[in-house]
Amino acid sequence: MLYDLENTIQIVGTKQTIKHLEKGDAKVVFVAKDADDRVTGQVVELAKAKNVQVEFVDTMKELGEKCNIEVKTAVAAIIA
Repeated sequence: MLYDLENTIQIVGTKQTIKHLEKGDAKVVFVAKDADDRVTGQVVELAKAKNVQVEFVDTMKELGEKCNIEVKTAVAAIIA
């Protein structure tokens, strides 16, 4: 499902993802497996509470590339 990031409306980063999860806009959340749990834990818990699908990606580098940004990222989401 990661390929969907390339052709959809997306947001990148923990704060933005949390904001959109709270608003109910997030459809799928992507989390890098190699990211620090202190960064991703709140996002994963909130996504589960909101019944939003969580997809895990192997590395922060891979997630950043799929989001078409030049930096690594721990969290991204597809929004409505």
